[in-house]
Amino acid sequence: MSSGEVRDDSKLIELKDESDFEKVLSPDGGLDLLSVCGFGSLLSERSARSTFPDLINFRVARLNGFRRVFAHVAPIFFERGIAKPETMEISSLSVEPCEGETLIVTVFEIQRSEIPSFIKREHEFRFLAVFPETLDGKLFTTPAVLCARYSDEEFFQNRCKGSKEIYFQQYGRHNIHKIWRDDVLPCRVYLRH
Repeated sequence: MSSGEVRDDSKLIELKDESDFEKVLSPDGGLDLLSVCGFGSLLSERSARSTFPDLINFRVARLNGFRRVFAHVAPIFFERGIAKPETMEISSLSVEPCEGETLIVTVFEIQRSEIPSFIKREHEFRFLAVFPETLDGKLFTTPAVLCARYSDEEFFQNRCKGSKEIYFQQYGRHNIHKIWRDDVLPCRVYLRH
């Protein structure tokens, strides 16, 4: 898809579990690698390496048809004591499909063995296989995984497997009853990234 084409969101491929990630691996020098598309703290190579110390091929790219949004409550901000519920400064960054918009992102590769830690790090997101392009407009030949906006119902059914206990372990213990919302503000400390 060139930068001028309209993308059909119904053709986005969602990766619901670890076995789906296997379908988008690319062999490189005998290693099975997963391309990751970063948009928040993963724009920083230093931050990306804090989770993926062995990442390779860190580079800047463009992703068409998506926009950044502060639309979800991040439990890690409560765990680290940096959330401010009294001012609703409790949100982390996510992205959502949006025709005509473009993001600057990073793309890097991780090894197959790092997929479980990636899924754990980004538990509240919808994982989509997307095709970014280079800054000079050349479409990537292999997909990259993007962490995108979910709805609460989809999160509850897909990530929590319909279990209130699993949901409580992640969010309820922080008195969070709705994750994906439009009435939250960015966590100030997070904005430094």
